[in-house]
Amino acid sequence: MLNAVEVAKSQRALQLRKCPECGSTEWITDQGSGEVVCKTCGLVISDVILDQKPEWRAFTLEERRSKARTGAPTSLNQFDKGLSTTFQPYKDAYGRALPLKDRLKMIRLRRWNLRSRMHSSVQRNLSQAMNVLTRLSDKLHVPRSVAEHAALIYRKALDKGLIRGRSIKSIAAAALYAACRITRTPRPLKDVVRASTRSRKEISRNYRLIRRELNLTMPVDYPAKYVPKIVSKAGLSQKTGTLAIELLQKAKEMKVIVGKGPVGIAAAALYIASFMNGEAITQRKLARVAGVTEVTVRNRYKGLNKHLGLGLRKGVRR
Repeated sequence: MLNAVEVAKSQRALQLRKCPECGSTEWITDQGSGEVVCKTCGLVISDVILDQKPEWRAFTLEERRSKARTGAPTSLNQFDKGLSTTFQPYKDAYGRALPLKDRLKMIRLRRWNLRSRMHSSVQRNLSQAMNVLTRLSDKLHVPRSVAEHAALIYRKALDKGLIRGRSIKSIAAAALYAACRITRTPRPLKDVVRASTRSRKEISRNYRLIRRELNLTMPVDYPAKYVPKIVSKAGLSQKTGTLAIELLQKAKEMKVIVGKGPVGIAAAALYIASFMNGEAITQRKLARVAGVTEVTVRNRYKGLNKHLGLGLRKGVRR
């Protein structure tokens, strides 16, 4: 064994990755004896190596899976990030039923364990907000990554004190809408409002607050993302949808769609494509399916028709 001075030298050598005798950086690690030896001079730098492998052995994949002790990954969608511990108050570690006295004791301990997990107002706020976010994410069918991003935005808003005096449900809905905008997930504000219990005005106001206070940069949605959804709802053909995307690509190159709503532009491009392919659909139906006004579809149609030089005048269906 090494004395105290040698142990201090060996610890410093392990930190510097340099032999204290010859200055060599080439070492040999002997896993069997637990020693680190200098390859040049043979000095034993350390004779104690921390074994980070599990204490159990497994020879098959099924054995390894059954013996591995790993929990679920951390998640921002849970108020405690999934790190808290829960226990079963009715059975012991061997699966045997507990006596009535011990069972009542374990029930009381579990109750206090649940209370201690939410001992502060921040924890209670997060617990309620994460439940709201989970419900909204399920209703809107957004990916898990988007829900995680929304939880992160809400936590940042909570740390900055933006929740005080405002509704938790409206802030959670605004955070989810902001996450959809950042990740380019096509979920318009009206869908978020429909899934939530708060008004459009309140969610819009809180969305602008989050965007301003957290310095969020929102990417501009490309109208072609909304084409498949409108095609499916309106019952148009795939050929019409492909033609509409081509028209949108030309309009993007000519910078015609800058500053205009993507849904209205997509509906107008689909109206032009359906007219060119001979499919009968009115502006009123497209506007109802896309969730915009008929005037918006008509104005965007006139703009695309003019700038793309399509020359469509006759047979316009309203």
